[in-house]
Amino acid sequence: MSTAATSTQDPRGTQQTRDALASLHDELVRRNPAQPEFHQAAHEVLESLAPVLAARPELAEAALVERLCEPERQIVFRVPWQDDKGRTHVNRGYRVEFNSALGPYKGGLRFHPSVNLSVVKFLGFEQIFKNALTGLGIGGGKGGSDFDPHGKSDAEVMRFCQAFMTELHRHIGDHTDVPAGDIGVGGREIGYLFGQYRRITNRWETGVLTGKGTGWGGSAIRTEATGYGNVLFLAEMLRKRGEDLAGRQALVSGSGNVAIYTVEKLHQLGAVALTVSDSRGYVVDEKGIDLDLLKQIKEVERGRVSDYAERRGASATYVPGGSVWEVPADVALPSATQNELNAADAETLVRGGVRAVSEGANMPVTPEAVRVLKEAGVAYGPGKAANAGGVAVSALEMRQNSGRDTWSRERVENELATVMRDIHDVCWETAERYGTPGDYVSGANIAGFERVAEAMRAQGLI
Repeated sequence: MSTAATSTQDPRGTQQTRDALASLHDELVRRNPAQPEFHQAAHEVLESLAPVLAARPELAEAALVERLCEPERQIVFRVPWQDDKGRTHVNRGYRVEFNSALGPYKGGLRFHPSVNLSVVKFLGFEQIFKNALTGLGIGGGKGGSDFDPHGKSDAEVMRFCQAFMTELHRHIGDHTDVPAGDIGVGGREIGYLFGQYRRITNRWETGVLTGKGTGWGGSAIRTEATGYGNVLFLAEMLRKRGEDLAGRQALVSGSGNVAIYTVEKLHQLGAVALTVSDSRGYVVDEKGIDLDLLKQIKEVERGRVSDYAERRGASATYVPGGSVWEVPADVALPSATQNELNAADAETLVRGGVRAVSEGANMPVTPEAVRVLKEAGVAYGPGKAANAGGVAVSALEMRQNSGRDTWSRERVENELATVMRDIHDVCWETAERYGTPGDYVSGANIAGFERVAEAMRAQGLI
């Protein structure tokens, strides 16, 4: 068990410790120029750590924090592939293996034009703490490519995935690095990636990728897990306040995997999801999002949310551009992408009566917006805690693969509920222990840091 803080007079830690962390961040920015997303993610963690470093100076020794901010390995490679007309394209692939103190690197692959080294490093850095919070023995990593699967044929996506895995395969393995899906990488892409890995290595190594089909090594509810877990975390935050999720009106951004299953779990728990969105606009449905129609349009037809509004009828309105945060509601679950909810959006949510915001995406709320929410007394669940359900079920998939076993849907759902409740509780208890009660950001960062730092310290200078 971690040692408790020794003083409540200065819950932010000593001024000397805060100055040292600020200097470390300045050095990180200098050594990693033009990486704003990574700088932002590192700053959010570092500014939380002063209380624990002041109370436990042994965790500041041997440049432990500095080592934590430097990836163990950064892999960048070219990905040449042919389109259906025989033209060759060259994209860039990434895998950042950030920290393996708790287990093999674990984190998704993102295929999107916005992907660059800064984005992958921010995601990988977040993944260290998220994975530590699950307690499931997995390290942190992330990867992807600036390839855009939108509008590509199945054959083109397959050829790209095969080219991507041709390089990536030499860096991964079920005891080394276990990628999964993320934006632009779903079951189709994981299937193509696994097929190429199997073809190259001549091994049926199901534990090398997670998010696989349930008929060939995948886990029940892996597809649903991130969205489900976020709603479970939100319900725990409300419960801690003596409130219930049932009957609440909810705003959900995005319309991909995370958003769809956020909507599904909200409905299962008695809340009403009013919105979904994409890059062109959003839909508000006063009767609540029709889940079957949304799944048909997004998962089968790969269409736009404007198609949903056209086919839903009078209850649904499509708003081109704009923001889902303009709609008054009780709770909000940003589930699209990083920095999608800014300070002005947060002020709009507060005026609309929002009680809680829980992140389904990674770092979707800007630092300025977080401050607005906290000052207004809104419960705020950071992504490294709230959206850990996806990687938690990925780790459970790895466990099933290791035993060549398949668990029932009910068992996996129960395991997920337990993990999310435990993450909520450790964040809450850690924040209280270090003098910042109710601050889930501080609690998540410190709890994740303690687990990783203790393992790094025990294993020596590696």
